[in-house]
Amino acid sequence: MHITLQKSKIAKQSSIQITGSKSESNRLLLLKALYPEISLDNVSNSDDSNLMTEALRTDLDLIDIHHAGTAMRFLTAYFSVQEGREVTLTGSKRMKERPIEVLVEALQELGADISYVENEGFPPIKIKGKKLTKHKVSLKANVSSQYISALLLIASKLENGLELTLEGEITSVPYIKMTLSLLDEIGVVSSFKGNVITVKPITNNPQPKRLTVESDWSSASYFFSMAAISDIGTEITLSSYKKNSLQGDSVLVEVYKHFGVSTVFSGNKVTLKKAFSNLEPLALNLKNAPDIAQTITVTCFALGMSCDLTGLHTLKIKETDRLVALKNEIEKLGGQVKITDRSLHLSASNTMNELVSIETYHDHRMAMAFAPIALKTAVVIEDADVVSKSYPSFWDDLKSIGFKITK
Repeated sequence: MHITLQKSKIAKQSSIQITGSKSESNRLLLLKALYPEISLDNVSNSDDSNLMTEALRTDLDLIDIHHAGTAMRFLTAYFSVQEGREVTLTGSKRMKERPIEVLVEALQELGADISYVENEGFPPIKIKGKKLTKHKVSLKANVSSQYISALLLIASKLENGLELTLEGEITSVPYIKMTLSLLDEIGVVSSFKGNVITVKPITNNPQPKRLTVESDWSSASYFFSMAAISDIGTEITLSSYKKNSLQGDSVLVEVYKHFGVSTVFSGNKVTLKKAFSNLEPLALNLKNAPDIAQTITVTCFALGMSCDLTGLHTLKIKETDRLVALKNEIEKLGGQVKITDRSLHLSASNTMNELVSIETYHDHRMAMAFAPIALKTAVVIEDADVVSKSYPSFWDDLKSIGFKITK
């Protein structure tokens, strides 16, 4: 489905309820499968979390997780410790191009029985679940944090726990800390000292506990962008959010101060207010929050600002090569972008072409990141349904605050 966003102006004051964090939901869904004493509220209604839920529930021996990268990684670890269970994990054409060798080798080092069905190093994979008794493994520290979290999530079920050594400079630390904090909430003992993470095995099942998933900060990023592009005085209230969030993308609060957006927490709500305008060049290292790179780049382009973003090496192995995709689509709009395999430079530009058709590359974040452009000029979003991967009600929520959208 293609949609057209006419040039729009959002309401001076608006309010949006955003679904639970996909990152937290998928971690907690796996922990709930391991420890059924846990119950969950405000679980994400995203495609990824729905696929994760179904995969954990099914007794089929072939599980297709489509585009859900987090599910592929977490489920690889999960099924490795399901004694007597044999499954094949597969996915979309793009999923079969996304590497999983780093995680598979780490699990094999712990004793897991995993083999490749088609191409070495890539899904689909066949997993024969068994008891894992080895407990020491090393990973390069700059790999996707999802590989690390996948190991940590099953660690308490390993007979001797886990001692994970990270080699080199660690990236995406907030996501690792999120995983450890969620383990702590259910009573799993862990430590993170220097480059070594230790997780103790759990001897007694946790006490029954009800946990509430915080709303998704990545989804909030698009409203930060809208606030930044809007008139001074515009306010957008979002819920449900915590001031001391576990999510790495909560760094948005600090980042968007540069754009003149102030953030006020009250109860479980956060209000974004465009307080002033600032068009000074922006330089950021996003190694701990790479998923907001697209939103920030589009915000800068819409405001005619330049930006230099680094720490983006994981973007090449997402739903698409997000660096190439950003360059392609912003240049169609009239901007100038230079990229390396880990950085992006956007030149300041006052040129913005109208009714450009934005290709989304089967990537939900491409569709949502470019939507705020409609506050400056009309734009077409191709394959707009892709937002269901993380935020199914996105287009309806935009209409509710004043966006003019036609199919």
